[in-house]
Amino acid sequence: MAGLTVIDASTLFAGPFAARLLGDFGAEIIKVEQPAGDPVRRYGHAYNDVPLLWKMLSRNKKSVVLDLREARDADRFVGLAIKADAVIENFRPGTLERWGLGPQVLTEANPRLVLARVTAFGQDGPYAGRPGFGTLAEAMSGLAAMSGEPDGPPALPAFPLGDAVAGLHTALAVLIALRARDLIGTGQIADVAITETLIGALGAQLTVYEHLGIKPDRVGNRSNNSAPRNVYRCADQRWVALSAPARSVAERVVRLVGRPDLCAEPWFATGVGRAAHREVIDDAIRPWIAARGRDEVVAAFETAEAAVAPIYEVDDVLTDPQFRARGLTVDVPDAELGTVRMPGVPFRLSATPGRIDWAGPPVGSHTEDVCGTLARAETAHSSTGEAGA
Repeated sequence: MAGLTVIDASTLFAGPFAARLLGDFGAEIIKVEQPAGDPVRRYGHAYNDVPLLWKMLSRNKKSVVLDLREARDADRFVGLAIKADAVIENFRPGTLERWGLGPQVLTEANPRLVLARVTAFGQDGPYAGRPGFGTLAEAMSGLAAMSGEPDGPPALPAFPLGDAVAGLHTALAVLIALRARDLIGTGQIADVAITETLIGALGAQLTVYEHLGIKPDRVGNRSNNSAPRNVYRCADQRWVALSAPARSVAERVVRLVGRPDLCAEPWFATGVGRAAHREVIDDAIRPWIAARGRDEVVAAFETAEAAVAPIYEVDDVLTDPQFRARGLTVDVPDAELGTVRMPGVPFRLSATPGRIDWAGPPVGSHTEDVCGTLARAETAHSSTGEAGA
C-alpha cells in the first residue's frame, strides 16, 4: 500500500479499524480529527492519562485537526482529498453534504478518489438518517436474537463485533475500488452499512427461513448444525471449548470419553442429527471432562486428534507458547509512553509484510506538517501559474 494516501475522517471503530488495516501495510493514513479530538481518545482505559485504545486503533496514522464546519478547514480537507486515493468517513448521511464536502464536491476535485461511507443503515432507505452504531447492527441483524441461553435474554457480544466486521468489509471495499480504478480510470463511492455486513456474516439464516420457515434458536454455546459443540468445566475449575463439526471428529470424541456406542446411532451420521441429540452427547462428554484437569483434557484430545481448546483469559493469551512463537504482540515506539504493547499486524504476507511504525499520536501532532505541505504546494502552484501568465 506504500504510495497510497487514505484520509480517515471517521470516528470510533468501524472506519478507523479499516484505515488501520490499510496503514499496517504502508498506506499513508491522515487521521482528520475535529478540534475536540476523536471520541476514542475518551473511550476505555488510559495509562498515565493516555488512552490505550487510541494507541492501538490509530497506529501508523498522522493526526490532523480540522473543523470541517469552518470554510477554511473545509477547503483544506478538499485540498487533502485532491492528493488522496481514498477517504473513509462515517458521518450520518447528509452531514458531509451540509458542510459542502459531499461526494460531488470531492469527486469533482479528484475524479480518481475512492470515498468509503460507513453508516449503520447505508446512504438510502427509510432508516438512513438514523444515528447508529455497531450495537444496533448486532440487534437488528439477528445476531443478538440467536445468541444467549435458551431460557435467557438475547445476548450482545462483549466487544464491538459489528464494527469489526464492517471495518473488514470497508477495507476490502476500498481495495476493490482502487483495483477498479486501475481498470476504469476513476474512483467510486463505497456505501458500507454495518447492519448488512453483519447480516452477511451470519451465514444462511435468511435463506433457510425463506425456504424452510426456520428461525435460529438460542442455544447458548451449542450449535444447531452439529454436536458436540459446547464449553465444559474441568476438575480444576478451568474451562475448555469443544467443537466437532465433522462426523469423523465427533466419533473420535465419543470414543475418547468411553461412549463408542453412540457412533452406531442412525442420527449420529449427520451434523443436524447430532445437534438434535446434543443433550445425549453432552451427557457423555461432561462427566469425563469434569473428572480431569484442563491440561490433561487438552493432552488427551490432542492425542485422539479431536478438536478442543482451553478457554483463555487475556493473561493466558500473552503467555501462550504458540502466540509467543508467532510474535502475536509487538512493542511499538510512542512519544508519550515510550513503548506500547499491542497486537501486531493481523496477517502475514511472505513478500510484503506489514509493520507498525508508531502508536496513535497526540491530537493534531501532524497538522502543521500535513497542512503546511499542502499550503506550500498551493503556493508553488500559484507562483508557477503567475510566472506562466
